[in-house]
Amino acid sequence: MSQSGICYLVGAGPGDLGLVTLRAKECIERADVLVYDALSNPELIQWTKPGCEKIHVGKRAKNHALPQDEINALIVEKTQAGKSVVRLKGGDPMIFGRGGEEAAELAAAGVAFEIVPGISSTIAGPCYAGIPVTHRDHNTQLTIFTGHEDPTKGFSSIDFSQLAKAPGTKVFVMGVARLREITGEFVKHGADPNTPIALTRWATTNGQKTIVGNLTTIADIAEAENFGSPAVAVIGSVVNERKKINWFEKRPLFGKRIVVTRTREQAGGLSKALRDLGADVIELPTIRIEHPQDRLTFAEMVTHAHEYDWLVFTSPNGVERFFDAFFATFEDARSLGNPRIAAIGTGTANKIREYRIGVDLIPEKFVAEGLIDAFKKDSVENLTMLWVKAAESREIVGDGLTALGAIVDECIAYRTVPETEDPTGAKARLAEQGADLITFTSGSTVDHFFALGLDWPEGCVAGSIGPVTSETLRKHGQAPAFEANPHDIPGFTAAILRYFKKHKH
Repeated sequence: MSQSGICYLVGAGPGDLGLVTLRAKECIERADVLVYDALSNPELIQWTKPGCEKIHVGKRAKNHALPQDEINALIVEKTQAGKSVVRLKGGDPMIFGRGGEEAAELAAAGVAFEIVPGISSTIAGPCYAGIPVTHRDHNTQLTIFTGHEDPTKGFSSIDFSQLAKAPGTKVFVMGVARLREITGEFVKHGADPNTPIALTRWATTNGQKTIVGNLTTIADIAEAENFGSPAVAVIGSVVNERKKINWFEKRPLFGKRIVVTRTREQAGGLSKALRDLGADVIELPTIRIEHPQDRLTFAEMVTHAHEYDWLVFTSPNGVERFFDAFFATFEDARSLGNPRIAAIGTGTANKIREYRIGVDLIPEKFVAEGLIDAFKKDSVENLTMLWVKAAESREIVGDGLTALGAIVDECIAYRTVPETEDPTGAKARLAEQGADLITFTSGSTVDHFFALGLDWPEGCVAGSIGPVTSETLRKHGQAPAFEANPHDIPGFTAAILRYFKKHKH
């Protein structure tokens, strides 16, 4: 066997990012080459390391970017070239994922491979729809089959006469396009026409939708709802349990599509909070953080930070950049000396505390003006202050502290530039699907969003984290529907919840 490369056949799970295994995440992060399908969750692609070659091979009904034999040849070739290859497949690679065929090709080629199971939508989809596929009061048998085959083509590897008579729950995937034929075959071969059936589309994602009927009505219901793939279907009396234990679709923001425009690195906190509440989140970063243009001066100022009476931080990004530079020079946190520390708000303060550094001053209002008001309570005349800031920051903090008699040096730690990459196709998704809310966490996210030239979605509102962001929105002709108070991520999340609770529709 070749030891130079290895191919991992990895199950990507059903869609919910939280259902991806730790082993799968580890493989993706180490991959030299990522070969992936039309995944339910494109966020997985962002786990790759810089320089990873990403190859999309399609694999959705009637739309294959690359035929199976060419996929087989591709993963063999890349592995033989000494690469760490991840073949990422939705759900579990061995449940209707053709992983067995790909593994056989790798084995025949004499290259190393590993199979990483994933949670299959055949199990997870019903679970997230509130349907237990096994239940002591209903069944002791579970049958899983694919609906991909056309049951009316004259021959089939699926024995509907056996399926119709088999006790217990039946689950099938890849059968929405042939739903009428499949349910007809069940009835034709003796199944009770009133047998409950449920279909769950985009299962485990916050775009999930479930419809319920019986074997004779479900096809009409699906057509009326314009219900398309990908979906998982459950046939059996267990479907009735959904009335009691439907949990996923009852969360407060379920069915709401919300756009997060923060930087890719920062989006996670807000996105997770919204997803946990049931929202369908589109991460569309409009800015990214880069080093200051004068990196030498920045490094020198950080090195002399111990000489100041106060260090003033006005963003979590500034904190992170400052301490990255500090610990690149010093090994001991005590080298920071004993300056007092000010933070503009709880988000910035929490980032400082991650470095086990205390915070001496947080204003009541988490804005520049609030910070100045907080400093007015004690004399700062002739005290030296290092203001760690973005290149584009308003001068209110510097001017305000100087007016109070402080000696202020500006330490430019980073600059914000337009985000040019869109690896998850967020722009296209927003254009095609629209949104209920677009969130903005700074004036720069607003400016750069409108610079993209995207059409504002019909019926969509803007949400603002604070007054500066709100003012920037108004300058662009888009008044915010609400403003967070306090002006931090928890406050923003609470404001979003209040807004949708008030505007139920």
